[in-house]
Amino acid sequence: PVPKYYPKMSPSQFLEWERKQEYKHEYVNGEVFAMSGASYNHNNIASNIIGSIWNYLKGKSCNIFGSDLRISVKWRDSYFYPDAIIVCDEPEFDDEKIKDTLKNPAVIFEILSSSTEDYDIGRKQMYYMQIESLQQYIIIDSQKMHVRVITKREEERTWKFDEFSNTEDKIFIEPIQFEITVGDLYKGVKL
Repeated sequence: PVPKYYPKMSPSQFLEWERKQEYKHEYVNGEVFAMSGASYNHNNIASNIIGSIWNYLKGKSCNIFGSDLRISVKWRDSYFYPDAIIVCDEPEFDDEKIKDTLKNPAVIFEILSSSTEDYDIGRKQMYYMQIESLQQYIIIDSQKMHVRVITKREEERTWKFDEFSNTEDKIFIEPIQFEITVGDLYKGVKL
């Protein structure tokens, strides 16, 4: 995404400003980016993710949230709105009074569109991989059947990259021990 012209702000100025805005913005290393609306396919995939996982997590210690919960990346004082996140155990917030900026996601889902692909696979991916609590970053293409799963390998201090593109391929979401097929992620999506 290309930033509109916004005056330079510190992270704290951004949060104060963002809380008063009608539309969402991301803050990346000092730059402010306006968030655009999402396509039918994008929203369909998001609904499939949240619907499938929310049901499975009922009564467990993890929760799934949609795109309105902001996360912080302290590594570069940046703030993002992923399409969905899973939080396990007790959520931690930048500000415990306001509770609108989460610090400890276990899984982040981003759904690609043509306008965000380079950003989500490039800069965002590098930022997300610096979040200590993050165990998986799952990137789903909204224009073709393709899912990239990036999983932290704690013991080796590395990240494992897997790619899936067949409806019967199974994606295992490790932090919650949940398996979903690529076909289930794309149910009702017109490609």
